[in-house]
Amino acid sequence: MLSLSRPLNLSPFLLTITMLTNYFKFIAFIWFLNQYALQISTASVVSTGDFNKDFFVSWSPSHVNTSADGLSRSLKLDQESGAAFDSNQIDELDFEFLGNVSGQPYILQTNIFADGFDDREERIYLWFDPTADFHTYSVLWNLHQIVFMVDNKPIRTYRNHADKGVAYPRWQPMSIKASLWNGDSWATRGGKDKTDWSKAPFIASFRNYKIDACVWNGNPRFCRADSSDNWWNQERYSSLDRDQKRWFKWVRKYHMIYDYCLDNQRFQNNLPKECSLPKY
Repeated sequence: MLSLSRPLNLSPFLLTITMLTNYFKFIAFIWFLNQYALQISTASVVSTGDFNKDFFVSWSPSHVNTSADGLSRSLKLDQESGAAFDSNQIDELDFEFLGNVSGQPYILQTNIFADGFDDREERIYLWFDPTADFHTYSVLWNLHQIVFMVDNKPIRTYRNHADKGVAYPRWQPMSIKASLWNGDSWATRGGKDKTDWSKAPFIASFRNYKIDACVWNGNPRFCRADSSDNWWNQERYSSLDRDQKRWFKWVRKYHMIYDYCLDNQRFQNNLPKECSLPKY
């Protein structure tokens, strides 16, 4: 898991990170954006770009490699251990790489935990090989919506329908986590496919991250205020623009393989309320 090394508390923000996942199969790499209890309110780019300054290693330092300039970091998984950057967790916005069988597309899962509710998974086949080169994974979280993006293409939205009784993360700030660990008990076809340890070690590498957010202490209204500093809350970011809607529909039509909002059996024909509400 990846977390800030100092007690920075972030309210609505834009996060981007460029990542290369050099794993082969049956490995779960999970990217978390987690909320936790809070603690001066200014909107700014709060990341330095230096992993040594913005993050700390919480699990297995021997399996974490950071470049001399601090601009890139890798996590390693082998039979001995995984690795993580960690901090506390309550709510989550997740990117989860579920691994694959060699030659098959890679599955990217997103999930949302809010106000104690989860079970909000969506899964897509990536349209590229994430082990071949770095790609950019981003989250926009504001008062209006949460948007998950891959290479600036929106793959998922989750609107703020709190006025209609839908859980939405809005009262607590964010921290950031990442982890690399063996998920073969559930991540690949329900645990039917197991990790091929002959391919180990498995590496996930990061670089070029940016966090633009409201850093605050105590009163959330400052981060929710209509201010030019809090640019992510402006009207233009309240929904997807025309091009984003086009890409969003393309991802849903050609790459989506699971949507909890279509899983009537799982929810016993009582789908979550947001499933019947607009996505943008």
